[in-house]
Amino acid sequence: MAAVSPAPLNPDEQRFRDWIVRETETNGTVVIDVPPDQEGAGYTFSVGAWRRFGVSEAVVLGLPEGMGNTLIHLYLERAKGGERFLPGHIYDDFFEGVPITVERVAKGHYLEYFGSAFVLYRKGDFPALQLIVPTPQGHWPWSADAPDGFQDWQHVLTESGRPESWLPGLNGP
Repeated sequence: MAAVSPAPLNPDEQRFRDWIVRETETNGTVVIDVPPDQEGAGYTFSVGAWRRFGVSEAVVLGLPEGMGNTLIHLYLERAKGGERFLPGHIYDDFFEGVPITVERVAKGHYLEYFGSAFVLYRKGDFPALQLIVPTPQGHWPWSADAPDGFQDWQHVLTESGRPESWLPGLNGP
């Protein structure tokens, strides 16, 4: 079977790709915020981290305005500095008093949550992590005691919609 080549970019997509390339050459990465709408929560994701630094792109869903951007930038700074983030591990030092964990993003979610990245990674050949934050009371989206709707607002981007790299409460949060 012959390899499938992505369709050529239209002029707007090519300008957008050129901008992303310039930004990643200058700043290392681009961080894109997508506001909430009738379909769901807002989210923030990176583009260029894999190309420039060999670290996973990152996405965070459902955080208050500005927090997602801050969290992605903190992740990128640490990842560029050599820190590696393992799914199911707790990281207590991003926000004071608020832990985070990470999970691998299933490829089936790439187009929806990293759509702009496809102008840079034409075949979608990049690794991605979701940064997951609990409620202020410490409830994770998959927790039985999480507030109603929290799992919909910050759903887990695996095939099952639940953590798949660890067992919640056993060897992960």
